[in-house]
Amino acid sequence: MGNDNTALSAAEIAELLLLAQQAMQGAGDIARRYFRQPLSVDNKLGEGRFDPVTRADREVEAYLRDKLGRHCPDFGIIGEEGGTTPGRSDINWVIDPIDGTKAYISGFPTWGILVGLQQGNRVLAGLMHQPVTGEFFYGSAAGAFLQHRGQTVAMQTRQATRLEEALLYCTHESMFASENNLAAFRRVAAQARLQRFGGDCYAYCMLALGQIDLVIEDTLQPYDIVPLIPIIEAAGGVVTDAWGKTPVAGGFVVAAANRQLHEQVMTLL
Repeated sequence: MGNDNTALSAAEIAELLLLAQQAMQGAGDIARRYFRQPLSVDNKLGEGRFDPVTRADREVEAYLRDKLGRHCPDFGIIGEEGGTTPGRSDINWVIDPIDGTKAYISGFPTWGILVGLQQGNRVLAGLMHQPVTGEFFYGSAAGAFLQHRGQTVAMQTRQATRLEEALLYCTHESMFASENNLAAFRRVAAQARLQRFGGDCYAYCMLALGQIDLVIEDTLQPYDIVPLIPIIEAAGGVVTDAWGKTPVAGGFVVAAANRQLHEQVMTLL
């Protein structure tokens, strides 16, 4: 596909989604091979802080970079482990090889492989693959879908839920960057019906599937959230930063099942 900055067509986006899904299948085989097996873990942060990375993270990203790069040599690639490889267009693949490495090394299947397609500040499509369950969640302007066991179903968020009825997820309170941000999260949590920890990228997909209503997190990197934005939005949800903007830069993120619920949350931040 072209090396200029013209917008991709719906047909081109659909073709690229299929390409990414095929690449993620092979990447999932790698991740599944190491899952719940003895695996050395490196810490990317200094003493007193823990951000794990494993051989699986590195091999999955290397595989995806190779597969996607071969088919789309003009596109840039932004990945958690390999950094940014500039392209000859304004289109980038955004890769998180294992979102939820802490869950991965703990043996919990709430991690996933994330790939997003971004052009400038617009996120055109996104995919999440959970290799253990065999699920593919993906979204674009054409809709949000779950593919599992040979069936494809359209996803929709819960459109009538208000905050007092909401199921709220957050990976962990330790991810909030400041006491003010944590206090804002707790103000929302105090009014929700149920608040649970854990989930990583899987929680956002459960929001798109209509199983939960809110995800609020902080200190996210772009590759943590960019691939999930089209899935949530195409399913009818709203996902922004604390100022109501599309969170392509990561940071503090509010994902809500519907606009009314999102507005309720924003008044409490």
